[in-house]
Amino acid sequence: MKISPSILAADMLDLKSVLQAMDERVDFIHMDVMDGHFVPQLSFGERITELAGSHTKIPLDVHLMVSRPEMEAPKYYKLKPHNITFHIEATNFPVRLAREIRENGIRPGIALNPGTPVSRIEPIIDEIGFILIMSVEPGFYGQKFLELALGKIEQAKALIGSRDILLEGDGGIQEGNIARLAKAGLEICVAGAAVFSGPGTPSEQCERLKIAAGKT
Repeated sequence: MKISPSILAADMLDLKSVLQAMDERVDFIHMDVMDGHFVPQLSFGERITELAGSHTKIPLDVHLMVSRPEMEAPKYYKLKPHNITFHIEATNFPVRLAREIRENGIRPGIALNPGTPVSRIEPIIDEIGFILIMSVEPGFYGQKFLELALGKIEQAKALIGSRDILLEGDGGIQEGNIARLAKAGLEICVAGAAVFSGPGTPSEQCERLKIAAGKT
């Protein structure tokens, strides 16, 4: 299991120190880009993402929770994140956008809201390198994990088959449920409160989550 801490749950006024204190136990830095339209919250954009990347060597995991991601994604290409994930619900051009992201040397991902069936991405499965299953409604911090996500993870894993596609989950993930998610096929977990509100440092909390994930 790999852990991608969502920095929205960190002290954003001390982000430099937070990032510089993280070590190899942290696999990705999850950047929740929200535009106040696709989701009701407004977070940050490419400038904060660029600054975050300048203070860490940990790969960036950019999650575009924005309307018209085909207009926003190009702003992040020069930052060379590990991946850029956009929502299938937000664009009419998923194939073109996925190909453009990949042509820029970045792994393209598709995110699914809780109410969106996995079958929605079946026609474009060979264009993507990531599937992100939302286990909460996007844009509302601190929600509880939605159990329906477990079935969707299993469906997505079956759809992936032998393809080189990573499966990620986001929302309400903590030590108490991460083992079930690992058993269902999840490979990467986005975690906010479980990393930044725990008893240890963010790196220590990531390690705790990985240990918990192995207790299947």
